[in-house]
Amino acid sequence: MIKSMTGFGRCELADEARRITVEIKSVNHRYLDLAVKMPRKMNFFENNIRNLLKNYIQRGKVDVYITYEDCTENQITLNYNQDLAEKYVTYIRQIGDTFSLPCDLSARELSQCPEVDEEELWKLLEQAVTEAAEQFVKTRIREGEQLKKDLLGKLELMSEYVEQIEQRSPEILAEYRQKLTDKVRELLSDAQMDESRILTEVTIFADRICTDEETVRMKSHISSTRDTLTEGGSVGRKLDFIAQEMNREANTILSKANDLTVSDIAINLKTDIEKVREQIQNIE
Repeated sequence: MIKSMTGFGRCELADEARRITVEIKSVNHRYLDLAVKMPRKMNFFENNIRNLLKNYIQRGKVDVYITYEDCTENQITLNYNQDLAEKYVTYIRQIGDTFSLPCDLSARELSQCPEVDEEELWKLLEQAVTEAAEQFVKTRIREGEQLKKDLLGKLELMSEYVEQIEQRSPEILAEYRQKLTDKVRELLSDAQMDESRILTEVTIFADRICTDEETVRMKSHISSTRDTLTEGGSVGRKLDFIAQEMNREANTILSKANDLTVSDIAINLKTDIEKVREQIQNIE
């Protein structure tokens, strides 16, 4: 399936002690640019959050907003957990000894140490991030399918343009030969016309305006784009590269065009290629 790089997901979870809200939104970007904004007391989980989200997102500028509400803040009761305080003191002293740091912990500083169970908090946070990410991916898939449908329609139109150019090429040569023949007859009047000379001129002209290689490669690129869209996955970069190649072929066709009809078709082809490139910028 094809995913857009634009998406949004939200999840709110709560237990007896806390409420966590996670919002994820993104826009297109060349690489994965992940920004996580959350309360300072949850910074410890940032790496876990990033690693978790990388399972769901490959590209895009992604902003993650996490809010935390302590449901016990309005409760007036004050509890003293001596066991927890002793653990804090023990671990802080171990850190001081390990890194040769002074351990001048005061009672006030000790009282400010968090009493939140990290494991329980991470379980709730992980669930909220996961559910928000799953919702986020669903919105990307929905928009991606719309992009795929639109791109396939444009590819069909581009194929028609290429066919029109191929059909027009022999007509251009026939018209050129007739014009050249008429001109020579007009100049030579009753003199005998050299057919071999006319054939040589037509051959030179045909070689100069020949776009067979360009149209063959263009059809190959269109087919490759169609197949890639059908296969799905994170194909945005690949499609962007193919679109650049298609644009290069269209430019060559336009530069060789010595016919108003072909020029108009090539311009329409370039216009649609540009539209395709714009759409591809939104694909993951």
